[in-house]
Amino acid sequence: MQLRFLGGAGTVTGSKLMVEHAGRRVLLDCGLFQGLKRLRLLNRSALSVPSRSIDAVVLTQAHLLHSGFLPRLVELGYRGPVFATAATAELCRLLLPAAGRLQEAEARQANLLGYSMHRPALPLYTEETACRATELLQPCAFDEWFEPAAGLQLQLRPAGLAPGAASVHLRCAGRSLLYSGALGRADDPLMRPPAPVPAVDRLLLEATYGNRQHRLPDAMARLGKLAARTAARGGLLLLPAHPAGPAQHLLQALQRLKSAARMPELPICLDSRLAADALAVYARHAGELRSGADGGGHLLDGVTVAQGPEEVLHFVRQGAPGILIASEGMAQGRPLAQHLRLLAPDPRHAIAFTSYQPVGTHGAALLAGEPRIKVQGDWVPVRAEVQALDGLSGRADRQGLLDWAGAMPRSPEHAYLMLGEPDAADSLRQALTEQRHWDCSVPEYLELANIREPEPAESHGMAG
Repeated sequence: MQLRFLGGAGTVTGSKLMVEHAGRRVLLDCGLFQGLKRLRLLNRSALSVPSRSIDAVVLTQAHLLHSGFLPRLVELGYRGPVFATAATAELCRLLLPAAGRLQEAEARQANLLGYSMHRPALPLYTEETACRATELLQPCAFDEWFEPAAGLQLQLRPAGLAPGAASVHLRCAGRSLLYSGALGRADDPLMRPPAPVPAVDRLLLEATYGNRQHRLPDAMARLGKLAARTAARGGLLLLPAHPAGPAQHLLQALQRLKSAARMPELPICLDSRLAADALAVYARHAGELRSGADGGGHLLDGVTVAQGPEEVLHFVRQGAPGILIASEGMAQGRPLAQHLRLLAPDPRHAIAFTSYQPVGTHGAALLAGEPRIKVQGDWVPVRAEVQALDGLSGRADRQGLLDWAGAMPRSPEHAYLMLGEPDAADSLRQALTEQRHWDCSVPEYLELANIREPEPAESHGMAG
């Protein structure tokens, strides 16, 4: 068996892991690269293996960093099955066509205003291509073994990050591995914790927050104080959040602060129906939520769901304090860019991020304290207050990753640290090496790893 790291190696983005055995190929995750230009350009390239040679794709979750390359793979000739849990398949049917629409709109805008270096600017893929990609989805149940290709057996295990989010347990030729995917946190107030890790020969562990600790009570208090401080200035609090997962965690945090009277009563606007539609998926898969979470239905109490960009623009320009939850994570698309244009230059406003911002994104530049950011070809000054609220993230932090991996029934032969920037992945590697005495490495892009079949047991004596 051979592993080929086609993404998520040295970066949080572009999750793609090829598993090859006896001429069969299964791709675990099919994510988009985001951030630095050298990474984003990889989205325009073909994979290092022919797309038609891949037997199956398996998705761990619907976030575009894990699923967003799928329409591009279809454009490149892939026609095989795409296996995912039922909730992940439902979310992909929402998110992928929306991503195609946004990319088409962004290309039209770039051609109209002339800020793209490409003539003409073209979308990475269209809504129509994304819809064709979703036709390949084949829902699977958690914890049931299936065979995506001859000789490869897979099982999807709950990862606890969002409905349908999964880790992949794989068996092949007498060997076993577990690819964690993106893990939720054990103390998450919305989602149930990740399933325990089984005994495997190789562990592929995410490292997004491999060098950071989350403190939910501190982050909740800071969010409440930031909302009050911004309202006192007469400004808007902009909260960028991916519509499937981070947005729901953020809505829950705001509802808890409101019910405890720990923040002022402010109008809250959700700038897209995507997050609201994703909540319906939460309701249909309420068994994956914490007991008492009621399917997430209360999360929209007192929240205005904008029906179009004009309604959002009216909310932003009304001049009254409020909170705007913005769809973020759609390839740095146009909606968030417009919000940043309007809000970043004004010191009355505030911008806070509750999820990881990859290097090269607007979010990373803002959190680094850059005095200006480039938005759709123009430099926009940054005078708004900017905060990081990582404690509100649904993803496991450094200690959560160490605790989850350390609970394995036995030590793996080797652990690969993926889905993390180099400093985070190496920090987690050092911790596992020093605390657990594991053999660990941080794979590089396109690196190959060979996993040999176990040696046959030696025969002792002769049959009588």
